[in-house]
Amino acid sequence: MSEVTLKASKREEYKDSTLNQMRKMGVVPGIYYGKGTDNIEISAKELDLRPIIYTTESHIINLTINEEKALSCILKDVQFHPVTDKPIHFDLIALIEGEAIHIEVSVHLKGNAPGVKEGGVLQHNIHRLEIECLPKNIPSHIDVDISALNIGDSIKVGDLKLDNIKILNDENSSIAAVVPPTVEKEKPAEETETPAEPEVISKSKKEDEEEK
Repeated sequence: MSEVTLKASKREEYKDSTLNQMRKMGVVPGIYYGKGTDNIEISAKELDLRPIIYTTESHIINLTINEEKALSCILKDVQFHPVTDKPIHFDLIALIEGEAIHIEVSVHLKGNAPGVKEGGVLQHNIHRLEIECLPKNIPSHIDVDISALNIGDSIKVGDLKLDNIKILNDENSSIAAVVPPTVEKEKPAEETETPAEPEVISKSKKEDEEEK
């Protein structure tokens, strides 16, 4: 797994108005925490966070707070504004050597499924897997080879064999599958409408007598 460096500042402000003002200035509030460590409220520039947030790869982050000794951590969560989609808060969890960590890692599909060439449709059902492993074994992503999938075939969580990594998802969950193409049913031919019979207007007895 690749490593990135992130510079952050320790913050003392917690009011929403102050935090919103920070965000307008391109600074995102966050928190660093972990087992056996004190929670540290921090902030970092949005530009510095982009390589960590806007990627499908997982990175070990070397976090420096106020230019102090770097702390090893990983991105745990990011909250985005519902309208602007800009980051409004981030969580970093400490990595402790020799202690397993529970995180999510993205899934990348590799290869070309023969079933797709035959007209099948590829479904990518699980884009991120929950795993547990030691920090040194954290993968940047997990590759899943689909080059043997024919129509009707699938790859389930239980099919994956990863060294030194425990997958926490249900082993029966489908990661990827090739399903038959959807065939639209032909609409039944519309029935020919029977032309309406002309309306017969009967004359009254009085009108009949006047005509005679």
